Amino acid sequence: MRDILVAGNWKMNGSSTANAELMSGIIAGVPEGSGFSLLVCPPFPYLASVAAQAAGSAVSVGAQNVSEHQKGAFTGEVAPSMLSDVGCEYVIVGHSERRSLYGESSAQVAAKFQAAQAAGMTPILCVGETLEEREAGTTEKVIDEQLDAVLDAAGVEAFGTAVIAYEPVWAIGTGVTATPEQAQDMHRHIRGRFEALNADIAASVQILYGGSMKGENAAGLLAKPDIDGGLIGGASLKAEDFLAIAHAAAQN
Repeated sequence: MRDILVAGNWKMNGSSTANAELMSGIIAGVPEGSGFSLLVCPPFPYLASVAAQAAGSAVSVGAQNVSEHQKGAFTGEVAPSMLSDVGCEYVIVGHSERRSLYGESSAQVAAKFQAAQAAGMTPILCVGETLEEREAGTTEKVIDEQLDAVLDAAGVEAFGTAVIAYEPVWAIGTGVTATPEQAQDMHRHIRGRFEALNADIAASVQILYGGSMKGENAAGLLAKPDIDGGLIGGASLKAEDFLAIAHAAAQN
């Protein structure tokens, strides 16, 4: 049985004061039980302070992005070893906003995936389709190509220490949420890709839903057999909202 991971992507939000208050609320309200874990991914400047506050708690800390380079003349970039050094256990790679707004290619995402693992962190690989791609009937092709870039570079065994997040891009920040059935269909497709390559990896890899999971819909989504948690955006910025999803995970 796979554990559930509830991961909060704070995106470009927060301040020292707001983060401390948010973390205090989350840490104080973590539900009792096992079979689930919580993760927060604050912006780069706040990683060290959030990690310090999370130390000894049930909440892990990750980063929202990472350089594929280890060091050198890459102004504005952050190396994997730096993230690990300040307490990051996870790092998001290939988020839809990185792909669309900053032109990250699947090859670059694959390099970041490998760099994160080399530094001892668990990459959360984001894959997903736009509204245009879904309407064109190319959803599975798009996702397969995004997965294949990493599989070709790192091999299927690398997913023994990785997480996947399915992002229906058309359901992020739009107020539209994929139905539990739509989400399950895509999670099943992704897991099926791994079943054809390595049955053990397919059975163990966590696949998160990254399309506007909230307290109101979390239970229905998490009840599906191939949905192993959520990559949460807006609902991770308020302790009450994030904890509502955590409680749904604890009761699943």
